[in-house]
Amino acid sequence: MKQTIKDKAMSFLELVASGKIREAYEKYASPDFRHHNLYFKGDAESLISAMEESAAKNPDKVFEIKHTVTENDMVAVHSHVRQHPNDPGGVVVHLFRFSNELIIELWDVGQQIPENSPNENGPF
Repeated sequence: MKQTIKDKAMSFLELVASGKIREAYEKYASPDFRHHNLYFKGDAESLISAMEESAAKNPDKVFEIKHTVTENDMVAVHSHVRQHPNDPGGVVVHLFRFSNELIIELWDVGQQIPENSPNENGPF
């Protein structure tokens, strides 16, 4: 069965979270990949290096997809990311743009989950 772009976005993130960063990029990223994370240069290699460093520091990372939205060539993934099982973690939204069935562009925004939030609905 052919993977949809939604499947590809989710698989990409699951591979990255499990520490298989280069495999994720080889399988799902376009050679023309670019990203918009303001803490790193906009090329694939700078983000790969940062992701590999994070994976090495946090080998017990927990990643859980909560929602996905797909429209045309875009996929949004809303997820809960924890650096280890006891970490309250953060809410992350990754926005992917696909071209020729590969990820060509990536945005990500995140927010730490506070210990004592006044919001009774929670982040998810």
